[in-house]
Amino acid sequence: MSAGQAAPRTASRAVLITGVLAAQEVDVAPATIRKWVQLGYLTAAGQRGRAQLYRLEDVFAAERAVRGRPRTR
Repeated sequence: MSAGQAAPRTASRAVLITGVLAAQEVDVAPATIRKWVQLGYLTAAGQRGRAQLYRLEDVFAAERAVRGRPRTR
């Protein structure tokens, strides 16, 4: 690879973010991210200390799945 070329990205090197950052990305409360996990819409992809880490693409997929359903009271 020459000096002007970027290194190829690999699919296995996904960036992991905390639940707080995930909530900010989809404009919900962090408790909503925890609820999505509880309901099975989202699964943690890792852990840093006590913090669960999520793949951003999984967070977006969970948002699409939840927001595609009508809201209940």
